[in-house]
Amino acid sequence: MGAFGIDDILARHVGQEQSLIEILHDIQLRFRHLPQETLAEVAGHCGVPLSRVYSVATFYTAFSFTKKGDTVCRICMGTACHVKGAQLIREEAEKVLGIGAGRTTSDGKYSLEVVNCVGACAMAPVVIVNEAYHGKFKPVELKKLLGRGE
Repeated sequence: MGAFGIDDILARHVGQEQSLIEILHDIQLRFRHLPQETLAEVAGHCGVPLSRVYSVATFYTAFSFTKKGDTVCRICMGTACHVKGAQLIREEAEKVLGIGAGRTTSDGKYSLEVVNCVGACAMAPVVIVNEAYHGKFKPVELKKLLGRGE
């Protein structure tokens, strides 16, 4: 067994570079981030240099080396969302969670992220909680959505 408990993840994927993104995705799902200690094992499994793994992990904004909260709230700040009030949603989220964008609450329950366009402009403004999209969102709905009252 590998030192970091990812053998089951690696076993599900072909040991080739084409599996790299899927492997990193599965690791992030398990650990809520990419523990740097796992990346050498991934490189060995895929037969690529460690620098290639880092290149992929840092290129895609979906990957993070910092542990995320149990619930990740993403606020779209793309043009359509911005025009329709995303900044007010961001301000309310920071107030409700007590953290700034790019941060995680001290109890590890919530992370708040501001993201560029998520391709759901017809639903603007959009808030994504974990993998669920919430469109035509209003700041007053935030407490309920995050389970923080109201």
